[in-house]
Amino acid sequence: MTNVFCRCIVQIFIFFYIQSAACNVWADGQYEVIIHPDVSDKNLSIKSLRAIFGMRLHTWSNGAMIRVFVMSDDASLHQKFCKEKLNIFSYQLRLAWDRLVFSGTGQAPIKVNSSEEMLAKVANTPGAIGYLWKADINNDRVDVLQIQ
Repeated sequence: MTNVFCRCIVQIFIFFYIQSAACNVWADGQYEVIIHPDVSDKNLSIKSLRAIFGMRLHTWSNGAMIRVFVMSDDASLHQKFCKEKLNIFSYQLRLAWDRLVFSGTGQAPIKVNSSEEMLAKVANTPGAIGYLWKADINNDRVDVLQIQ
């Protein structure tokens, strides 16, 4: 009886592990972090990405100023990006930005209202970073940032 029970438990864990892995691959493949073509950092650690979008890292490795663009807090892409890439809920990120602004120690990122505006702002602003659905990315105008 215990041998059958153990096998069932192992199969359940394997099932959920495979489901979780499949969901993560699917979710991460839908959108990309994009940067202005003049940004010299084409690869970035997840820690640095969190610092950039948390408004704690202000310059790229070459000293150029980072300009952060985000979508509204209720946009589905913004929520997915926060949860999947930054490992934080969008409302927690908003609280961190508000704290910086109200304490006078920092700024909030620049909000855009659409994918088209995100593409245009990142493509036309030196040092810019943002995120877009893969289908909306025009690789001639922006580069995709590789996250390690």
